[in-house]
Amino acid sequence: MDLGWRVERATEVTDDLAQAINRLLPQLSTRAPLVTSERLREVLAAPSSHLYLAISDTGLVGGMLTLVVFPILTGWRAWVEDVVVDREFRGEGVGRLLTEHAIEKARQLGVATVDLTSRSTRVAAHGLYESVGFVVRDTSVYRFVVEAK
Repeated sequence: MDLGWRVERATEVTDDLAQAINRLLPQLSTRAPLVTSERLREVLAAPSSHLYLAISDTGLVGGMLTLVVFPILTGWRAWVEDVVVDREFRGEGVGRLLTEHAIEKARQLGVATVDLTSRSTRVAAHGLYESVGFVVRDTSVYRFVVEAK
């Protein structure tokens, strides 16, 4: 299928948007909970979060990416999260379009670096990230799970 794609920032909660995201989330992670309208509203209202959608000429949402921009003492940084392209549209340049768009937006916002993580099994994604200029850092990512009391 040869569809034309554009990237748009999600700005309002709609049933169609929630359905599109909930179609993509299980393709990102089997543990990802489905998004509620309330949670989506919180993300879209957060000034640090920029949810970008790849939309076809026919209105299909083929992928998404979240760019999170935040200040730290040494400057502005960005983090890319929740990158997923619908399996039906993989190989059509949707991931590249989303990633390049996020990098350009980060540049416009004065960000010094953009970071992301990617599981070792996502070989195709690694090739994409490296082809647009990301480099693997010699670092370790640690996670502490904060449980509600």
